[in-house]
Amino acid sequence: SYIFGDILTEVYGYGRDRRVVWAGFGALVFAAFMAFVVVQLPPAKNAFMDAYQGHIEAVFGNTWRIVAGSMIAFWCGSFANSFVLAKMKVLTGGRYLWARTIGSTIVGQLVDTGLFFYIAFYGIWPPEQLVAVTITQYLFKTGWEALMTPITYQAVGFLKRVEGVDHYDRDTDFSPFHLKV
Repeated sequence: SYIFGDILTEVYGYGRDRRVVWAGFGALVFAAFMAFVVVQLPPAKNAFMDAYQGHIEAVFGNTWRIVAGSMIAFWCGSFANSFVLAKMKVLTGGRYLWARTIGSTIVGQLVDTGLFFYIAFYGIWPPEQLVAVTITQYLFKTGWEALMTPITYQAVGFLKRVEGVDHYDRDTDFSPFHLKV
């Protein structure tokens, strides 16, 4: 999602990405609600479904902490990523796309990964396991962004050429609570 957020922010600006983040957040809320509904629906009365219901609950019955952690982390991390990329674009005059995408991911993923694992697993996992998993996930996600840089360059170049757009967020309202572009 950070790669897509980078492309959207780079080409169309923070305001457009803000709308996509809100749409993604809405989709997460809907998915969490539907998982809750699926778990709460009564199973058919037979031996197979009696055993199967336990599996449904194991897969879709995520704890409230995991759901809350996922939604809060996505929201905060996505906005941090987009904000940093937009500000860096103005500061660099549109140069060094690689530094902007990787730099914004470093910040966004720090917020996202840190919040998710802290909210979802603090007090459940031993502290050393929590730190190890959080760092591993952070490095993996940030490394993936770096590896995807050539593809990001191609997508950004293509969209800028085809759309004729290259937005700079000079006078942008960076509040995450406005939907104005």
